[in-house]
Amino acid sequence: MQYNRILLKLSGESLMGGNEYGIDEKRLAEYAEQIKEVSEMGIQIGIVIGGGNIFRGLSGATKGFDRVKGDQMGMLATVINSLALSSALSSIGQDNRVYTAIRMEPVGELYSKWKAIESMEKGEIAILSGGTGNPFFTTDTASALRGIEIGADAMFKGTRVDGVYTADPEKDSTATKYKSITFDEVYEKGLKVMDLTASTMCKENNLPIVVFNMDVVGNLKKVIEGENIGTIVHV
Repeated sequence: MQYNRILLKLSGESLMGGNEYGIDEKRLAEYAEQIKEVSEMGIQIGIVIGGGNIFRGLSGATKGFDRVKGDQMGMLATVINSLALSSALSSIGQDNRVYTAIRMEPVGELYSKWKAIESMEKGEIAILSGGTGNPFFTTDTASALRGIEIGADAMFKGTRVDGVYTADPEKDSTATKYKSITFDEVYEKGLKVMDLTASTMCKENNLPIVVFNMDVVGNLKKVIEGENIGTIVHV
C-alpha cells in the first residue's frame, strides 16, 4: 500500500530506553532521525506519544490519586514527551509543530484538525499532544481519534514488540506472530493490540493499524515501504 499520510503512535515507555523512567536522549534522537527519514520520502506524519515513562493516570488512581486528576497528569506527561520530540526534530532540521488538546499557549497551539493538516501539507511533522483532552481515554484512543480526524491512511503503532502474537512473546516462548489479522479476530482471541475503545474506532472508520518495533533503527522506513516486519490489523 502507498501511504500519503500516517498517524504514528509512539510508546512513552519506549522513550525510557535503558532508564527506569524519564527520557533516554539516545532513543529520542534515534526516533527523530527515523521520523525525518520518512518525512523526506514525502509522507505526511502526525504523531501521538504516550506518557507512561512519566506518569500513568490509571496506575496513579490505584495509589490514591483522583482518576480525573491522574488522567490530567498523564495528559501533561504526553505534552512533556511531545516537546522533547519536537526539540529533537528541530535540532536535526526537521520542521514540526506541537498541538495540545487542552489550551496551553505558548507551550503549543490548541489542536484543530484543519491546522494539523495544514502543517502536514507544508511538510511539518504535526505532534498531537494532550491525549483527547478528556479523562478516561487512553493515548491509544487519542491516536485512533486523531488518525481518523486527519484522514490518515493507516496508524503505525511503534512498540518494543515486532508485531501481534498469539500470546505475549516476552512471557511465552511458543508465541507466534501474525502477518495480518482482522479486528474481529483480535476481539475473539482477546489479544492486546490497543484498548477496546481505540480498536473499535479504528474498525468502524476503516483505519488499519500496523504494529511494529520502533526501537530498531530503520524499522519505520522499512515498514512503510512494505517490508514484512510487523503485523497489519485490518477490517
